[in-house]
Amino acid sequence: MKGVRKNYRLEFKIQAVSLSEQRGNVSSVAKELGICKESSVTWRKLHREAKLTKEKQIFSDPIRERLLRLRNELEETKLECEIAYLKSFLMKKAIILIE
Repeated sequence: MKGVRKNYRLEFKIQAVSLSEQRGNVSSVAKELGICKESSVTWRKLHREAKLTKEKQIFSDPIRERLLRLRNELEETKLECEIAYLKSFLMKKAIILIE
């Protein structure tokens, strides 16, 4: 019977890699953190290949890639709208102060 698959935050993975590199022993660090040794080895490999970052964590699945791209575009659009609103608000305040 297989266990439940756990998802770890990127920050946790990076800290686990750092700790295992400092100590030089993947097995003991994995045991201490409550993760399997294979995950720790995989994270170290990804870290060496500079793939353990938010920007590089795009999966080969085209649907996931598109979803991540669309989420980024949505976030950018929200920021642009907020900036435009704030500019408009500040311009109105400036006009009122000038009058």
